[in-house]
Amino acid sequence: MSTDQDLLTDDLLTHPYAVYDRLRDTEPVHRVTGPDGCPVWLVTRYDDVRAALANPLLSLDKRHALPGNYKGFALPPALDANLLNMDPPDHTRIRRLVGRAFTTRRVEQLRAPIRRTADRLLDALGTDDGPHGSTDLIAAYAAPLPITVICDLLGVPDGHRRDFRTWTDALVAPDPARPQAAKEAVVAMLGFFTQLLADKRKEPADDLLSDLIVVRDENGSTGNDRAGSGSAGNDRAESDRLTEDELMSLAFLILFAGYENTVQLIGTAVLALLQHPDQLAALRADPARLPAATEEFVRYDGPALLAIRRFPREDVTIGDVTVPAGETVLLSLAAANRDPRRFPDADRFDLGRDAGGHLALGHGIHYCLGAPLARLETEIALAALLERLPDLKLDGDPGDLRWRPSLRARGLLALPVTY
Repeated sequence: MSTDQDLLTDDLLTHPYAVYDRLRDTEPVHRVTGPDGCPVWLVTRYDDVRAALANPLLSLDKRHALPGNYKGFALPPALDANLLNMDPPDHTRIRRLVGRAFTTRRVEQLRAPIRRTADRLLDALGTDDGPHGSTDLIAAYAAPLPITVICDLLGVPDGHRRDFRTWTDALVAPDPARPQAAKEAVVAMLGFFTQLLADKRKEPADDLLSDLIVVRDENGSTGNDRAGSGSAGNDRAESDRLTEDELMSLAFLILFAGYENTVQLIGTAVLALLQHPDQLAALRADPARLPAATEEFVRYDGPALLAIRRFPREDVTIGDVTVPAGETVLLSLAAANRDPRRFPDADRFDLGRDAGGHLALGHGIHYCLGAPLARLETEIALAALLERLPDLKLDGDPGDLRWRPSLRARGLLALPVTY
């Protein structure tokens, strides 16, 4: 075992897959110093990551972290009581409540509205004599599509959607030149969600947030109670209840994750196609392959480099390493998905491969709640592009592309194209 002080703050930002390749072969469970200065265990092999994702001894609850071992970014309680910080039974209760909105059947009902949004965004790229020109496909298409879809689902007014993109960018990829930007974004979001819930209570509508407010107000208590542990938590796990903090945190998480992951996936998928013209031509010739192709997009270069951090409830063995209770474990989804032990020739982008079993969307009880929606949006976004922009090409040198300086969310800052 060794400790590489610079790994997570240098090489992993610039060349993540090269770092992962090296670690899988040499130290697949590797203790490093994280960006907050605290030690973390980085796990990179597929079998180890998959087993750890489903291991109930690895908790998402920060109360299991050793004092001084984990800092992370502090959210106020009203935004922090979300699924990314919870274990059963609270996790089970809340996921059941919101999971009804993200079943494959219900998400499929959004197909037509998503396609209309995609067409409207592509219409804006046209000129009087047809669709041709140049643009940043992230700003013009990949970003506004998922933010529109998730805001429509929740019932967020149009006027606040651009603000929310700015806030999420400040949280996921903080600007070193503006150290206060992330805190300012949290304050702004807290105020936004507080007002949004108040407005929805006064004038409910046919949207997910209004439905969740009904669950909260009709089945929960009227005080600003918090989900707890012990018998109170177990009682809540057996009924359809939400605390006020859980309601606001849930709205925050759905909006944040529903936008953030999908915009990055659409961007990297388009880039992969443009860099592999043979694969692009094959997909154009047979668009019916898009659902299966989406699995390869997310395996090859998915939006989440790492799963949310975990804390062992007791000493736990990962691979051949024993990780002490309370220390921080980071499971690399990206490294697992490029593990040649699971996916032959794993660094090759191949729409003909069976990418089933990838871990890009997680595994076990914390499997991505919005996975059906992310898949559908990506499929529709690419189908519309293939159909309407047949001459889409990368504008400039691929080496000049800029990636978000984030250890958790991999995505392009911009994708310049011509069409």
